[in-house]
Amino acid sequence: MIDNDTSRGTGGFGEILVSSRSLGEYQAMFALTEDDLGRRILDCPGGAAGFTAEVNQRGGDVTACDIAYFDRGIERVAATAVAEADRGNRYVREHADAYRWTFFADPDEHHRARRESAEHFAAHTRTSPDRYIPGQLPTLPFADNSFDLVLSSHLLFSYADDLDYDFHRQAITELARVATTEIRLFPLVPIGSQGRYEQLEKLLAELTLVGISSRIVKVDYEFQAHADEMLVCELAT
Repeated sequence: MIDNDTSRGTGGFGEILVSSRSLGEYQAMFALTEDDLGRRILDCPGGAAGFTAEVNQRGGDVTACDIAYFDRGIERVAATAVAEADRGNRYVREHADAYRWTFFADPDEHHRARRESAEHFAAHTRTSPDRYIPGQLPTLPFADNSFDLVLSSHLLFSYADDLDYDFHRQAITELARVATTEIRLFPLVPIGSQGRYEQLEKLLAELTLVGISSRIVKVDYEFQAHADEMLVCELAT
């Protein structure tokens, strides 16, 4: 998962982080209920998040998909997940004023949570590698209607300077193709911005024309400053 806990243009962070977020963080970002966790879920991009591991170990059905599984191979992503969590936390500590310390009390808690999530991810890739599928938006390796709920965080909208309007439209349309009912995307604020993706209104209008309705929902999660909303896309049946 490309991670907007870091900014390419600030502080010379270096290579984009493959991040590790937990089930608890996903529940907050996407306002997930217990009923939601019982659905067939795709996490795209999944990065090194512990979400897939935690939900499947509870008896759920989650698949993660990410270009990193191509580029690095799932074994390498797993081998470096904890080191990446450490690297991300170093950046957060150096730029602590850029974050909201509500979900995480402080950088120490952030570090513990991300390391634990990375460890869950790495262990699960060894026992259930079939749950981690290489793939790259806007073309995914899944049949139509393969998942009930699709989650996508910290890629679309986050990298508005790098991913153009057509990519956003094509990517959401592709996520809709593999979903039966619903897509949830978080956050809506590009890196370095204090407001929503500038072309969001135009994008949502175009998606309506192909049967994808949408609404913006405020969530009980804010780590990146000003990023506390998700986009819920509901599909015509």
